Amino acid sequence: MNATRRCPPISLSQKQIPVLKGMITAIVMCGLALSAGAVLPPVNWLPDDTSGERLGFAARCILVISVWLLLCIGALARHRFFTPADIDGSGLTAGTAKAKILQAVLQNTLEQTVLAALVYGSFAVLAPPQWLGALPVAALLFFCGRALFWHGYVQGAGSRAFGFALTFYSTVLLFLASIFLALV
Repeated sequence: MNATRRCPPISLSQKQIPVLKGMITAIVMCGLALSAGAVLPPVNWLPDDTSGERLGFAARCILVISVWLLLCIGALARHRFFTPADIDGSGLTAGTAKAKILQAVLQNTLEQTVLAALVYGSFAVLAPPQWLGALPVAALLFFCGRALFWHGYVQGAGSRAFGFALTFYSTVLLFLASIFLALV
């Protein structure tokens, strides 16, 4: 028998199509932007190439992305303070729809920030000095991605996909580069 096996065609739902488009667009954008950041000549990123300088450089990039974690915590705290139904917190109340959205955005931002901070530190230590321009590019992608994610959250998965993917894939690509650098 010479029958060939074919995979059945993938059928995407109306909600999956814009998510896939956002993901693909973001990963291409992240790849191009991080590559450009890594190969363009640095503008004196590290006056002295020491571990302290590298970690200080990573710390400045981590501060940039931490802004979103601070904003998310503040937005939820402000909402809870001014909303009697939510003032006792999610552990003691069912939570309003607005509190649930703010909590979801905060949770995702926390996860993304922790992962990015760990990866930024690893990349800063492992990368050759000329690649370190990728770090501020990743921080910029993260920053923009969080803004788009938060703005699009209430419109559904398709509206937040690009922002999520911009944040996530910029970190994933630096993570993969760090793994490669750790193994060579």
